[in-house]
Amino acid sequence: MRIELGPVTRIEGHLNVKTTISGHRVEDAQCIGEMFRGFEVILRGRDPLDAQQITQRICGVCPYAHAIASSYAQENAYGLTPPPNGRILQNLVQGANHLYDYLLHFYQLSALDFVDVTAILRYQGNDDDLVGLRDWVKAELASGKAFPATPFLPRLDGRYLADTDINIGALKHYLEALRIQQKANQASAIFGGKFPHSTAIFPGGCSQRPALDLITAYQSLIQEVRGFIQQKYLPDLLAVAKAFPDYWHIGQSQGGFMSFGVLPTGPEPGSPRLFAPGVLMDGQVTAVDFAKITEDVRYARYDSPSGLKVREGELSPAPEKDGAYSWVKAPRYGGAMVEVGPAARVLVDYRQGANREVVRLVDHFTGLAGVGPKELNSVLGRHLSRAICASVIADFLLAESERLDPGAPAALELEIPATGEGFGATEASRGALLHYLRLKNHVIEKYECVVPTTWNCSPRDDQGHPGAMESALIGTQVADPAVQIESVRIVHSFDPCLACAVH
Repeated sequence: MRIELGPVTRIEGHLNVKTTISGHRVEDAQCIGEMFRGFEVILRGRDPLDAQQITQRICGVCPYAHAIASSYAQENAYGLTPPPNGRILQNLVQGANHLYDYLLHFYQLSALDFVDVTAILRYQGNDDDLVGLRDWVKAELASGKAFPATPFLPRLDGRYLADTDINIGALKHYLEALRIQQKANQASAIFGGKFPHSTAIFPGGCSQRPALDLITAYQSLIQEVRGFIQQKYLPDLLAVAKAFPDYWHIGQSQGGFMSFGVLPTGPEPGSPRLFAPGVLMDGQVTAVDFAKITEDVRYARYDSPSGLKVREGELSPAPEKDGAYSWVKAPRYGGAMVEVGPAARVLVDYRQGANREVVRLVDHFTGLAGVGPKELNSVLGRHLSRAICASVIADFLLAESERLDPGAPAALELEIPATGEGFGATEASRGALLHYLRLKNHVIEKYECVVPTTWNCSPRDDQGHPGAMESALIGTQVADPAVQIESVRIVHSFDPCLACAVH
């Protein structure tokens, strides 16, 4: 029996998931990107300084990661090392964006897979936000519309949190999280110029100088965000984990893990990063080698050759291609499928013991749940990994802001060469992000982006092996084949961004 779960809601972009069900087991799955954009084509022949602006339009949720990756690629191509202030300011902008995205994902995109929205109808208190939500839900019911209305659709028949007080508390935090996300975005905009789409991130640093009043304003906002993470986000996540312990063992991808690392602690190329880079396969971590990254297109709607390396990449759309089912390519590392994202970021760092706070938090929270680090490869593991990233990054940003020197420069003067090439690698909140650019006659000859959801939502590769999300869905036991709330929870745990994946 073939079941379509799409269009999948509470994600970014247009995703369909087709599952083949036998009894109550998912025997096969296809992740389908349903649009084409072609940013690499748009960039050809343009001034390279357009790149960090144009590529931010790939995604309005994580634009700063694209600005950073593009700036890193240009710095690599131009032979630039930003001044300390420039590196710190880039970190402050990107890190605050990570905090916003983690909270957005948990509360607005995923929590409603577990929280019973109808609990608000039993609320008897006088909190203005909750009273307003209760009255709105009542009005929707009275109107005869399908319940609940947007943004709580789809409401799938399935097991939700049973405790009324926990549900109502989570709904209160759902509303509060919207205001806290705004504060994280305001923090990004202090040094980034605006949100979304920073105007201040630049190859060689940041165009906004770190004045004392800006530093204190930034710190105040991050302190508020950090407080919410510690006092609301982590407890809510633990409540979900306690109520749904089987999800430590549901949604495991069947490959390795890769992280490019994020938030460099020094301005020099190769400086250690807050989360260390690496590729984790068969229990061993090795250094990332960009030359091992290729993209297959046998099942993707492109007629370019398969297996091209990043610097050779081509973008030739073929909407009627026989056998193809997605506009997403199939990136592979040394021919192997890898998962990217928060679980990969935390597991790669944990296996190296690179950040003692990451190790402590992983051991603490998995210990509370009675599981081990390997269970981070799961629905709950991805959610916990985001919370760990949020906690570690919030502390880092407060310490990092103290290292700014208000009297020192924040950017370099640029002299763009006629020729050159560069790679820029970072971690968007959703995972490993790579930009590549090559110059000829002072303009962009080639630009390639390999983005997180391209890895996670890839179709099968040329050998017929599924991507990370497809492999996580295959084998899942579902209570109701027509509804598949288990499959929806798996998909949401990856936080797909199809606008990025089809770049």
